[in-house]
Amino acid sequence: MAVALTSWKALGTSVHVATTNAAELGRAEVAVSDVLLDVDATFSRFRDSELTRLNASAGRPVQVSPLLATAIAASLRAARLSNGAVDPTVGAAVKLAGYDDDFSKIVEDGGPITLRAWRIAGWRTVRFDAVSRSVCLPMGVELDLGSTGKALAADLAAGAAHGVVKAGGVMVSLGGDIATAGTPPPGGWRILIAEDSRVAPDSDGQVICVGGGGVATSSTTVRRWTRGGTVLHHIIDPATGLPTAGPWRTVTVAAASAVDANIAATAAIVQGEAALDWLTTHRLPARLVENDGTIHYIGPWPDPDEATPHPGPPPQGGREIGAA
Repeated sequence: MAVALTSWKALGTSVHVATTNAAELGRAEVAVSDVLLDVDATFSRFRDSELTRLNASAGRPVQVSPLLATAIAASLRAARLSNGAVDPTVGAAVKLAGYDDDFSKIVEDGGPITLRAWRIAGWRTVRFDAVSRSVCLPMGVELDLGSTGKALAADLAAGAAHGVVKAGGVMVSLGGDIATAGTPPPGGWRILIAEDSRVAPDSDGQVICVGGGGVATSSTTVRRWTRGGTVLHHIIDPATGLPTAGPWRTVTVAAASAVDANIAATAAIVQGEAALDWLTTHRLPARLVENDGTIHYIGPWPDPDEATPHPGPPPQGGREIGAA
């Protein structure tokens, strides 16, 4: 069964959509595009989106749309599961570090900026009612849904595409966050593991096969910029409000969804050495690359030739995060 693929740019990153039924690729592309347009209008940080209007309304309750409520709920769940390592209230810290516009517009090597260590307000300060979709942010707090939001967009896009495809399966790759839906091709979906999501899917590199779920890669080697000779990146440590400086430059995780994989991959970079035990406890297959290029594997890392069976149930205590 041949896999059909189409690619384009959206949300400031690369989009790849694959289907097992070539005749349905066009319908899948339209469905994915529609989801990404909605996502951009709802929780982009860099234009007049619903999220920027919410951030400007700190101090008073705001009723948000179902899509933004879903994204906020996902970000708060990420914070809870990662013990605060992935926290949506880093918005102001991301801006202070220099990531204050679409990445394509950021000057790669600019003048010095003043960085200061400070513990961010934290996700528990966000008052959110999922039933009424009411959100109230403390004064001075801005949400940044960039981490879980992109992965959520991949999951939603894959689901939407599968909904219009008459048979077979769909895979959506959105800047390092990969979601699947439906029946995979024989042997599973072949996925290139790359630090830079801009590379073509058929480029040289390590390939894994998965039968479903999601895969996500978080890395400090992309979305980098220099200010006053200091190299900065987009992954913020909520404990310091500064870009992380741990041992991992890249982490890739396979999980039950793109959101869960992204939560784990981003949390691992922030957690540093502690991520090894955290990933093992949550039974998540992972590939961790140290700053010097040394690679570590945790759990049953997916086979390069054929999708392996589900490695086991989610951790004891509930269906929080489970491997794909």
